[in-house]
Parts: sequence; structure tokens; C-alpha cells
Amino acid sequence: MNLKDAMQISAAGMRAQGQRLRVISENLANADSTAQTPGGEPYRRKIMTFKNVLDRSINADMVRVNKIMPDSKDFELKYDPSHPAANAEGYVLRPNVNSLVEMSDMREAQRSYEANLSVIETSKAMLSRTIGLLRTA
Repeated sequence: MNLKDAMQISAAGMRAQGQRLRVISENLANADSTAQTPGGEPYRRKIMTFKNVLDRSINADMVRVNKIMPDSKDFELKYDPSHPAANAEGYVLRPNVNSLVEMSDMREAQRSYEANLSVIETSKAMLSRTIGLLRTA
């Protein structure tokens, strides 16, 4: 495997984690979004799965986003009889977004993104040093 291939693999990882960060951001932004009518559903958290795809040109597995789908976990109930979406008992459905889980996922995605960025930076530095050695030879 050459440096270009390593950089392509890392770039694929960065793209996947970038998409993951966008989904997490959407979840966090909608963590308080409720329905406006009784019986309506609030925002439903989105989750993402990844898959490996063989890139035949470099003969290596590359990470790709497989699916972005709604999380099937139940909504939270909150007692708020004055809310427009309150049911007959006064309860409102709240999004199934847990900010603590989202923040943990965000840190994990950030670390993975940074690790892939470090591989690219290291590859560039190695290439630069090699060119420097060839110039002095």
C-alpha cells in the first residue's frame, strides 16, 4: 500500500464521521422539538450505521455510511397540560433524544475524525521528507 492509498482510506473515514457529526447535530438541535397538535409525534432521533466497501482500485476496505434511519426507541412523556400537543391526560410526547448520549457519540466521532486526519498529516510529512531526501541525493 502506498501513501496515496492510506490517504484515501483516511479520507473515507473522515467523510463517514463528518456525516455522523451532521446527524448528531440534527438530533441535538431537535432535542426539544415537540408536536404542535394532540396525538402528533415529536422529532424522532436518527441513527446511522456504517458498512465496509471494497475499493478494488486500491484493494482495501473503505468505510461508508450504510443507512440513516429513525431510532425506534419510545418517546418520553412529560406532564404539561397547557401544551398544544398534550393528550387528554395532560401528557406531551417528547423526542427520544438523550443529549448525554449524543454528546458521547459526538466525542467518539470527533476522535475518529482526528485520528484519520493524523494519518493524512503523517503521510504528507513522510512524503515531504522523502522528497527532501531525494533532492539532496
